[in-house]
Amino acid sequence: MSKDHIGELEELVLLIIVMLKEEAYGLAIRKALSEQADRSVTIGAVHGTVNRLESKGLVESSMGGATEERGGRRKRIFQITSAGKQALEKSRDVKVNLWQQIPELIIK
Repeated sequence: MSKDHIGELEELVLLIIVMLKEEAYGLAIRKALSEQADRSVTIGAVHGTVNRLESKGLVESSMGGATEERGGRRKRIFQITSAGKQALEKSRDVKVNLWQQIPELIIK
């Protein structure tokens, strides 16, 4: 499978990372998945997905500052790469093209 092929959860996580901007860290991504996509996933699934996206070169991560409310732990902040944006655009274009070829499903 090519690195620009993304699954549904990967696509949702990429979109949420773009939406959350500098607040795109594990728990915030998990919360947004629940609120925005009605998807209940474990924090382990979120971490597995962002790790996979990072290995594909679709996101980058950096460590944020330590905070008291996190017991001095730092947040791992994610940011989409240009390859990640291209993967999202390709995924969108494929879906739009398919939808447009099914007249009975086109919303008017």
